[in-house]
Amino acid sequence: MLELRKVEKTFPGVHALKAIDFTVARGEIVGLVGENGAGKSTLMKVIYGACQHDGGEVLVNGRPTRFAHPREAMLQGIGMVFQEQSLIANLSVMENIFLGFEQQFATCGVIQWRRMAQAARRQLAKVHLQVDPRTTTSQLSFAQRQMVELAKVLALQERVEGDLVILLDEPTSVLSKDEVQLLFSLVQELRERAAFIFVSHRLDEVISLCDRIYVLKDGQVVDVVPGSTAQVEAIQHKMVGREISKQYYREEKQHPYQDGVLLEARSLGLQGRYEDISLTLHRGEVLSLVGVEGAGGEDIMRSFFGLQTPDRGELRIKGRAVRKFSPVHSVRCGVGYIPRERKIEGIVGGMSVAENITLAQMGSYSVGGVMQRSAEQSAARQWVQRLQIRTPSVDTPAGRLSGGNQQKVVISKWRSGGSDIILLDHPTRGVDVGAKESIYEVIREMSAQGCGIVLMADTLEEAIGLSHTIVVIKDGRIRQCFDGRPGAKPSLFDLVHCMT
Repeated sequence: MLELRKVEKTFPGVHALKAIDFTVARGEIVGLVGENGAGKSTLMKVIYGACQHDGGEVLVNGRPTRFAHPREAMLQGIGMVFQEQSLIANLSVMENIFLGFEQQFATCGVIQWRRMAQAARRQLAKVHLQVDPRTTTSQLSFAQRQMVELAKVLALQERVEGDLVILLDEPTSVLSKDEVQLLFSLVQELRERAAFIFVSHRLDEVISLCDRIYVLKDGQVVDVVPGSTAQVEAIQHKMVGREISKQYYREEKQHPYQDGVLLEARSLGLQGRYEDISLTLHRGEVLSLVGVEGAGGEDIMRSFFGLQTPDRGELRIKGRAVRKFSPVHSVRCGVGYIPRERKIEGIVGGMSVAENITLAQMGSYSVGGVMQRSAEQSAARQWVQRLQIRTPSVDTPAGRLSGGNQQKVVISKWRSGGSDIILLDHPTRGVDVGAKESIYEVIREMSAQGCGIVLMADTLEEAIGLSHTIVVIKDGRIRQCFDGRPGAKPSLFDLVHCMT
């Protein structure tokens, strides 16, 4: 159905794709894995028509093709379900499904909304989603929006001949285990009418779902592995070009935290979110909040940054009670927040790497209200080198970097401003194994420098490996606290037993 022959793509200073050979057969599920910056996103954009290749050929059903833009790709049966989601929140579900194709429901220039709703119900039935198509999209859960994304792509069936090729970009990154199983069952069910390209950093999921797996490194295909014989460790080695350290979480660098208290919560509560939260964060301590999705950990962390205001209890930062909850006050107190939605809340994609790094402390680089560009860029270059941020230059827009490098830019923003209380909300979500190791190294470095870190980990193994203290949250309350010292760390069973 789809074939790439010796495809090349170059950006200023970056050879993103190098002689890529890639095929997708009818009804096949093909995995695509690699480190951040390996070329996955660029390859997906070439296939989807978001950017054009410089050399080689792209063939759809055996015919050479060059897409000028994504609409042309869609009209030839190629659709994409985006990691960050492409739906417009204030439009209805049915408007999102038929966005750009509303003319089919128009009579004398007036859209017949009843006809659109009926057509939307047929598309939603394909993905087994029972919601009113007139519902505003922002009212849906993330998993429901993911299914609407898929229904939107499947709506192409009525507009094109033959089967579809559907690109799934990190579709499981924020789904629960049950939601992931539902999505995978749906993908298997849809194989009769579509082929899939599945991009994910969760290698166990890729292996379980895919027929073949392409491994990319530095813009090249380094191997194609049958899913039936693939092994996680072997793919990791091919991705990063080295064996993954057995000390993956850098436990040998975990040292006892200091006596000084940076943050203290006393019987903190927020109606309907969490209740009676009491905990203490010390200098150099990594404190993890773990629990199932919606248990309350995210709300607690956002309250620590001033994004939500508790209605009872007390929060003290460096010994002083917080009277007014606001991000501005938190930043002044030395609190930095790395959100899970880094592209929405973490970076400003259109601004340069240097501008993002200095964003929280622009006053330090201005004289009379005029930014001193040379000083700003010099500081940014130091942090790029210190955190090994892979970017052509500090003037490159942050939105063009890979996910792992964007995360490092966000960390640099707070550390360069002197923040010593760092709130990490799923810092490794959507980044590859090599970038994870690098972020773990940064966490250990911040801890050694006396920073207090509150962590919402992406996996329980991550929480266990990185933390001095693990606090289990269930139904908005602290269920149990565990000591995370090396040699005394709790087991997965210990945590799961308290969470469920």
